[in-house]
Amino acid sequence: MFRDKKVIVVMPAYNAARTVRKTYEELMKQGIVDRVIVVDDASRDETVAVARPLPGVRVHVHPTNRGYGANQKTCYRLAMEEGADIIIMLHPDYQYTPKLVPAMAAIIGNDLYPCVLGSRILGGYALRGGMPLWKYAANRFLTFVENLLMGAKLSEYHTGYRAFSRTLLEGLPIEMNSDDFVFDNQILAQILWSGHTIAEITCPTRYFPEASSINFQRSIRYGIGCLATAATYRLARMGLVTSKLFAPNRKGPKKNSTAA
Repeated sequence: MFRDKKVIVVMPAYNAARTVRKTYEELMKQGIVDRVIVVDDASRDETVAVARPLPGVRVHVHPTNRGYGANQKTCYRLAMEEGADIIIMLHPDYQYTPKLVPAMAAIIGNDLYPCVLGSRILGGYALRGGMPLWKYAANRFLTFVENLLMGAKLSEYHTGYRAFSRTLLEGLPIEMNSDDFVFDNQILAQILWSGHTIAEITCPTRYFPEASSINFQRSIRYGIGCLATAATYRLARMGLVTSKLFAPNRKGPKKNSTAA
């Protein structure tokens, strides 16, 4: 708990058998997590067998692989069913340190911001932490274009380490979003569209063989999806198109819509 607010960490898992226990053990040392929900997207390894015996963990299994976005939809739905007030998404591949969970929960729990991102770019250590050069270059290019089109000032849109207030998630049409990786981008665009502020904190980067990563071909598809989302956002804000992702009664972000 954080100030009587229930903290639930969700882990969208796929082939994370080698890292899920390590991630969990470091997470629980932080002392504020009430529940961990692991949603397994039809892994081909022993992810479920490793996760099920862990104390305080609820494991939900997709019988077929539905995609990263669909996994998150299940994560957030289950967390709200469990009564979460603060929902933090942490990948079980140990790429992001669980040690930031208390800080992220405090920002949400103190009603400072309804969304917090763990940014790999803030601090300037992404490359030294092992991020491949091509991924770094793509991240910077996409972020620049997205900030330009959506009028924001985020350091990156592509981190998988995120915290949300329950109230924020309940007000977003996330079921309209993609079931694939571009879900990550669409939900941030929806938050900005709704006029909410997104905060960021520096997150160390860790890349190693066990850490999950999408291949180059899927990265290209993801990048195109990100640009399409940002372009749709811009056109919808100008009143030139309508989109199921963005409610027509909102006019985009308030001034100073991001905070580092």
